[in-house]
Amino acid sequence: MAATVFLSMIVLLLLGFPMMIPLIVGAFIGFVTMFGGLGQMETMIQQMMAGIRPASLIAVPMFIFAADIMTRGHSASRLIDLVMAFVGHVKGGLAVSTAAACTMFGAVSGSTQATVVAIGSPLRPRMLKAGYKDSFVLALIVNASDIAFLIPPSIGMIIYGVVSNTSIAELFIAGIGPGLLILVLFSIYSYIYAVRNKVPAEPKASWRERGRAFVSALWPLGFPVIIIGGIYGGIFSPTEAAAACVLYALLLEVVIFRSISLMDVYSTAKSTGLITAVVFILVGAGAAFSWVISFAQVPQAMLGAIGITEMGPIGVLFVISIAFFVGCMFVDPIVVILVLVPIFAPVVDGVGLDPVLVGTIITLQVAIGSATPPFGCDIFTAIAVFKRPYVEVIRGTPPFIFILLCVAVALIFFPQIALFARDLAFR
Repeated sequence: MAATVFLSMIVLLLLGFPMMIPLIVGAFIGFVTMFGGLGQMETMIQQMMAGIRPASLIAVPMFIFAADIMTRGHSASRLIDLVMAFVGHVKGGLAVSTAAACTMFGAVSGSTQATVVAIGSPLRPRMLKAGYKDSFVLALIVNASDIAFLIPPSIGMIIYGVVSNTSIAELFIAGIGPGLLILVLFSIYSYIYAVRNKVPAEPKASWRERGRAFVSALWPLGFPVIIIGGIYGGIFSPTEAAAACVLYALLLEVVIFRSISLMDVYSTAKSTGLITAVVFILVGAGAAFSWVISFAQVPQAMLGAIGITEMGPIGVLFVISIAFFVGCMFVDPIVVILVLVPIFAPVVDGVGLDPVLVGTIITLQVAIGSATPPFGCDIFTAIAVFKRPYVEVIRGTPPFIFILLCVAVALIFFPQIALFARDLAFR
């Protein structure tokens, strides 16, 4: 049965079907094979509905909607101006500003692809004009957007939290440390690149200009305060924080900045609805598929074959990291989380690993895979946005991927990078 299911899914993928179709077909074949006919199809529908039933998933369309509103408005440009005013004058400052702006916008949107669009579009021309090679610029934008998957509100962490029944609030806080570490390492590499390639620094902003930039960015800086401060302070649940972010985004862009009209909000809502529909179909199909392979005991057979049940915690974390990294090089991150998390869940429980640490490592690996050839989704977002060929987009990625993998290894051996803030907030 398992061979038939996976073979049919691979064939459909090679034929160019979107990932939701192979998932649904795989689950359908599994149900028909196990139950000997179509009489149990209501069970498949029930499993799909159960996958999208958790209330925590309401946060996903909310954060997507808020990110879309801000991408169309002025929030991203004000955050960019703030970062440029303080670090733009140092060697490699424009590249450091790009990485920092991706981090700050990630703390607003939670989406890597939204970050590529919102930050990459205005900053790429400035970096090219300043003397940076386009391959470096594209690689920096694509990989720095990965930080958005770690810094709350991370949509990937929401999906993982729902699938694994782990506290989303704890996952959000745990992602801050690794995200900031990646920002520091990217900044160091950007400085070294600028020095080696003799890239001139930007003019230094005066303190008056910095003050203006800070005042201008005060409103957008309210987003991380709402999300992190609200959750940490016990004021909001993650779902309530998402709803508050939508209200705040509407207040900023429609009333205060007046950057978008009510008709723009309507078209943005339609776009969010289409994206949300795709996400929820994937979640529902993934839930049914996960139930099928669990019922058929495929995970136990696969994990037993590689001997993971005899490994210690560090060995298990390495296997998990490799599986998610490779998976996201070929398949949408949400699908990989939906399929692989239930497979590894029994082993994680068996060796006593902290599910928050596992979730942080998985989210990081998913983010890395999203920017890694051959089929990382952020690569194709950059191709579409910047209209550059595939080879040029991926040419400069190896140093950044190496840095991200080093952070992943550091998380395995030094889990307090992620868990210190979590323990401080919730223990």
